[in-house]
Amino acid sequence: MKKLLILLLSPIMFLGCKKNQEPEISPININISTKYASAELGKVLSLGKVRIELKNINTNKSNIVETDANGKVSLANVSLGIYDINASIEIKAADYTKLTGEIVTENVVFNASQKSRALTLNNAGNIELSLVSGVIGNWLIKQIHYAGSNTTTGASFRDQFIEIYNNTDSVLYADSLFIGEIIGRQSFTNTGYNTLPNGQYDWSKSLNMPSNIDANNNYVYPRALFMIPGTGKQHPVKPGKSFIIAQTALNHKSPFTGNDGKSITVRDPSLTIDLSTAEFEAYYGSFLAKPLASDIDNPQVPNVEVLSYFGTDLILDALGRTGVILFKGDGLTQVKNLPQYNFPTVAPPSSSADKYFQIPNALVIDAVELQPNTASARIPKKLGASLDAGFTYAPNGSYSSQSVIRKTLRTDNNRIILKDTNNSTEDFDYFTLANPRGFK
Repeated sequence: MKKLLILLLSPIMFLGCKKNQEPEISPININISTKYASAELGKVLSLGKVRIELKNINTNKSNIVETDANGKVSLANVSLGIYDINASIEIKAADYTKLTGEIVTENVVFNASQKSRALTLNNAGNIELSLVSGVIGNWLIKQIHYAGSNTTTGASFRDQFIEIYNNTDSVLYADSLFIGEIIGRQSFTNTGYNTLPNGQYDWSKSLNMPSNIDANNNYVYPRALFMIPGTGKQHPVKPGKSFIIAQTALNHKSPFTGNDGKSITVRDPSLTIDLSTAEFEAYYGSFLAKPLASDIDNPQVPNVEVLSYFGTDLILDALGRTGVILFKGDGLTQVKNLPQYNFPTVAPPSSSADKYFQIPNALVIDAVELQPNTASARIPKKLGASLDAGFTYAPNGSYSSQSVIRKTLRTDNNRIILKDTNNSTEDFDYFTLANPRGFK
């Protein structure tokens, strides 16, 4: 009987021992160091108290620390996982001017980021972040309504718009402002492209791309590009005011007749908005053999000049897998003459394959990266830290009626000044219902 009992207990004892011998998943220690991308600025600007945030994208928990005087910080017992790592430091305008000799009137913010960085036992150790400052724009992208409204009871994608804001204390002219919708890799399952280590397109592998330029870090590639028309001073925008570029400049709460003669209406007008007073609209009907039925040309609203387009209207990606840039060129002819390149496909592109304008980062006044609302659906970042160190999104996702809206920084003599740190994660909030010309 004893022998039988021992035999019966042996497998249990063996399994218990085996379980105890399995290695535990231990937290890791990491060392983070920061530096200024500009070696000259690094000689005069302090690296003390750089704010570092490690955000676990699975748990949504953040760990926030500050660097020492040498720009370094160590963190112990960090859980393994996927992290968004952000670094930022804000230098007061007076201090920046004193230290660098460059006269600035607003505080200068430097950012660095690494998105979706996997922290594992194999790659634990040192993380280096290079701080860059972006252009603090006089024009800002204030609001983007990319999500649209309910496809059954709302206006679907028809009520999308982009709002541009004058963030200065002087009148600015919108004439010859260019707006681009930035494209990048839309899905990790698209495997027919040359890609970078982060999974984004490697534009340096595009057909006929020059080898003596940094095609990925010094340029962006819009899939749609258009310009505000005008001869120079036709479209003044007062300080603290904005203008709207509507996909279709109509009151989407009310029925209207499409260009196919059929009525277009919404079941629940409370889900959508009135864009009939937009300053500009995008009209693609002139370029298409069969225009989209809802792409109505409102004769009361000027059309933007379209240089390149995607699809059948200015239909922003409702999932948020694109971005928006704003820049000022020397006119339509100059920008039209910028080089264009195919996607960096592994197979040679056909002669009829689409090409995309190559826009120098140096021209960009403002940029906003959009991403899907869930971490699992996010794609590799399209914009570098000098343009947008973060990203923003509508929390309820596509067709939710929500828009992303830039936060108010302060009010100066009744003029609202909007926040601009070149980090959309910090600069943007959202409206539950898109609100043209509203503030948050």
